[in-house]
Amino acid sequence: MKTESNYSAASGYVFLLVLLAMIAGIVFSFLHEIYWLGGTLIPLAVLTAIGFTVVNPNESCVMVLFGAYRGTIKKNGFFWANPFLVRKKISLRARNFDSETIKVNDRIGNPIKIGCVVVWKVENTYKAAFEVDDYVHFVFVQSETALRKLAGIYPYDNFEDHDAQITLRGGGEEVNEELENEIRERLEMAGISVIEARINFIAYSEEIAGAML
Repeated sequence: MKTESNYSAASGYVFLLVLLAMIAGIVFSFLHEIYWLGGTLIPLAVLTAIGFTVVNPNESCVMVLFGAYRGTIKKNGFFWANPFLVRKKISLRARNFDSETIKVNDRIGNPIKIGCVVVWKVENTYKAAFEVDDYVHFVFVQSETALRKLAGIYPYDNFEDHDAQITLRGGGEEVNEELENEIRERLEMAGISVIEARINFIAYSEEIAGAML
């Protein structure tokens, strides 16, 4: 399986000077009616201009040449690369995913509402770009799937299950740690690093809450 590798791009400032020299040569050739020279420099100048790439801080640029992965630029700056390369920008910034409150059943079958917040970022750009179709959507779906799985492992509280040592409502850091590990395992194939994951909302659903009242 291929892994992420570094792409060594040339300095964009050097090739900017080259482009300016080409433009000057084009103007000179047409002023002095040296049309063959101008006709040669124009496509070269266009290809040179296409090769410029700007990579902002906490951003990366995945480089692909005719379907083959050539590497990733993670260093921010102004670069020049092969103009035939296809470039895909991937943010390396930390992001929050605040899930919608979903309705699930706890371990003993009581319907509850639960939600989570996940702090994540892209760690491996190759996996994020090529191992999954849409890595952002993948994070959303897998995080909610992990939350559903967690809700089915523990009871909401020990009101009905007196033998429960850990509950969703009272489990605290232990429950959050298990959720984080489950999400991290699911997102590893997409090159995603999970910084933090925790339950941010939990309650009985309306029908159970009304019956208890």
